[in-house]
Amino acid sequence: MEKIAMIGGGSWATALTKILSENGARVDWWLRSKDDVQHLMRTGHNPRYLSSVLFDRNLVYPTTDLSDAVLEADWLVLAVPAAFVQPVLDKLGRDALRHKSGVVSAIKGMIPGKNVLVTDYVQERFRLPAAQLGVIAGPCHAEEVALEKQSYLTIGSPDVSGLGLAFCQLLRNRYVSAHPAADLDGIEYCAVMKNIIALTGGIAHGLGYGDNFLAVLVSNAVQEIRRFLQAISPQPRDLSASAYLGDLLVTAYSQFSRNRTFGSMVGRGYSVKSAQLEMNMIAEGYYAVKSIHELNRQLKVNMPITTAAYNIIYERIAPAVELEILKEKLR
Repeated sequence: MEKIAMIGGGSWATALTKILSENGARVDWWLRSKDDVQHLMRTGHNPRYLSSVLFDRNLVYPTTDLSDAVLEADWLVLAVPAAFVQPVLDKLGRDALRHKSGVVSAIKGMIPGKNVLVTDYVQERFRLPAAQLGVIAGPCHAEEVALEKQSYLTIGSPDVSGLGLAFCQLLRNRYVSAHPAADLDGIEYCAVMKNIIALTGGIAHGLGYGDNFLAVLVSNAVQEIRRFLQAISPQPRDLSASAYLGDLLVTAYSQFSRNRTFGSMVGRGYSVKSAQLEMNMIAEGYYAVKSIHELNRQLKVNMPITTAAYNIIYERIAPAVELEILKEKLR
């Protein structure tokens, strides 16, 4: 039996715990809330997210003790918001992850302030080889996993035939297909950037722009992502693959997209703070747009969509004004 330490109590952590435990893995599930842990232990349900999912309490062990969750795990899966990764993982000793089969990030964001990918931070913090790291990507909303809708995941890892394939096998079931890919950095950066695009698309939606504009925005976004990836991590890659384009499309268009929802609220007149307070989940795009914008100060890539999102969210330029500027730059 494979042992998984699941770090995080949100919807994606809940969905992944469902998949892994139903496939027969033991999941030691770290959640910050003692009340949530007690509720899970008593009822088998997460009271906050995907509460319809019932967990097998012979395979899922919720806890608030991070060290206890990690100690005997073969795998560590990170599913907390990117803003909380550093304070959570800094509670562990530098050798705590040395002998794990792998550390897999399910986070589609960057470490705020440091402007580094989650896997880069983990590698440096715990002195791990790149082959011990992976990232979960692909167009896969947690809500649809709970409903057991057909979903596709990609595990990015430099060790495709080792870690990548092994973790795919832990995920595959009748409604989840999983495939490994070697482009760890490209997949992870794309997962970050698609949240920025979805946020911007949400702003446009909130302002009353329609499907025609969103289609143009997304097609321009693919070009923007390609330019950025070639500047920061140059290598041949097919951005039409589901790990890239598929993830972008589902985040930009889906009703389940928290980044699109957040952007739509801002477009409708909510302040950034009030939109954050009203949402029950964190929109990673809020942090991502600042990280990518700051990275691009050195790269100087043409990124009009990212610039527009940054100006609205951080420079407080009126969404209607900024979208008027952006629409003249799209083709």
